[in-house]
Amino acid sequence: MKFDLKSFSISLSIPEKRIEIVSHWMKKGMPYILLALLTGVSVYFFLFYLNNGLGLSYNDARSHLDIGRRVVEGLKPGLAQIGSVWLPLPHLLMIPTIWNDFMWHTGLSGALQSMISFVFTSIIIYAFLKELGVSVLARLVGVFVFVSNLNILYMQSTAMTELLLLSTMTASVYQLLLWQKRNNMLHLIFASLFVMLSSLIRYDGWFLFIYVSALVVLLSFEKLGRKAAEGIFIFFATLAGLGIFLWFVWNLLIFKDPLYFAFGPYSAHAQQTQLEGAGVLATKGNLLFSIKVYLYALIYNSGLFTVILGTCGAISIWFTKKISINTQLVLTALFVPLIFNIMALYLGHSVLFIQGLSGDTWFNARYGLMMMPSLAIFIGYFVWKLEKLNYAVIPMILLVTVLALGNHDAVTIDDARVGSSQKNVSEVSGWLEKNAKATPGFVLISAASHDAIIFSSGLPMKKFIHEGTGTYWTAATTSPDRWARWIIMRTNDDNDLTFRSIKKTVGFKKYDKVASYPFADIYEIKPEFVSQLETKPVLPKQR
Repeated sequence: MKFDLKSFSISLSIPEKRIEIVSHWMKKGMPYILLALLTGVSVYFFLFYLNNGLGLSYNDARSHLDIGRRVVEGLKPGLAQIGSVWLPLPHLLMIPTIWNDFMWHTGLSGALQSMISFVFTSIIIYAFLKELGVSVLARLVGVFVFVSNLNILYMQSTAMTELLLLSTMTASVYQLLLWQKRNNMLHLIFASLFVMLSSLIRYDGWFLFIYVSALVVLLSFEKLGRKAAEGIFIFFATLAGLGIFLWFVWNLLIFKDPLYFAFGPYSAHAQQTQLEGAGVLATKGNLLFSIKVYLYALIYNSGLFTVILGTCGAISIWFTKKISINTQLVLTALFVPLIFNIMALYLGHSVLFIQGLSGDTWFNARYGLMMMPSLAIFIGYFVWKLEKLNYAVIPMILLVTVLALGNHDAVTIDDARVGSSQKNVSEVSGWLEKNAKATPGFVLISAASHDAIIFSSGLPMKKFIHEGTGTYWTAATTSPDRWARWIIMRTNDDNDLTFRSIKKTVGFKKYDKVASYPFADIYEIKPEFVSQLETKPVLPKQR
């Protein structure tokens, strides 16, 4: 038998070629594989927290859902119900689904955008690391760090705004990176679009607009000179700043004051003023303490090991010759959440309680989550740089993650369940569901103070007269005994708009206090005055 060396070598090379083909398609198809896997993870954790009763623990989540619902249902539905307390994009995104009772009461109408953002941010992290030239393994590690964080998994299952903001901010920096490397104006347009979207989600996006605008000017000036930099800045800022401009216009048209969102009675400024008066705004004017509080929040949300690895990764990026100075400048935008939150705490525009450090409870602890995409990118890069030590680093990441998931160690859940970010309104809402659901009549209540009660009661939105119902509110606060069968309010608390509005009215004397709870009292009109009540929407439709 004759041995054919050439045929033998060809047969040996076939498995190698197959491996190369599989490897090639794995690299090309990895984003699609991630898309499928992460969609499954997202849906699983939404159902997990919904079934555990945790999906709607945050009072703010219920308020967001109610705002969206009031746009499509109530005594005065319409876009004006968007209000001015929170920026509008999350509520606008709910409109196509919030009309459905299932989507409203399960929170899915709001959680859906968080879930999509969770998957989208993960894909952006993968693409970001690919653009930095790291290996597929390192990219997957970066994605894993983000998606396996229990706080991320919980927040993506809720109707909160954090994941939506993370997705737009991370995408804007990624597009800015592509523009800087490829000099393609299409990427700058996308960067400005994502900045604009982030500016309509939370005010973190406003600071991102300022920071990224400065980077655009600096990079354009270095490449093309002053005149070109001016033109590119105007081009970028026109779209990127459009959302901010429209928000000023909205407040002017609806509330007759372009700064109503900043200084109105329901603004964060008003809340911070009350906290400062109570002596619990400890970070204001204290830079070192502001840094300390936010770093604690960062560590509680991300984990100490993750923060240490991410810090090492960030340092390695700034001490490598493989990444250009311009790219390093773009990557500084990944620190925007850190800079913004520390500044907001220092200036007194934000409040964050870390139990045992500032305040005796949790409040807004979730703000520490905002650096997670950045840490994931830094860690992915660091793992690539430490290629020879991956046999030690990657198992450590896996071990820490398994321990965290096993312990259900999520500060965001603690904040939602027992911190000041939750309000135990079950007694009041349960009373309303039992006594008012099948009985004709309206409930007079302040949505600004008691939105969680409105949501948790399970009653239709048109059952409630609140400050957003226009002439119904005016009539009910002038003559409550003509309109309100029940009144929900904090007695003797002028911060409750309902109490402040009706406390001196003659009609209020016709009510009995039928229940008193720590969060609110319930009043019901005396039986002899029920016959004079309006129990149906009889006023003309309002614009």
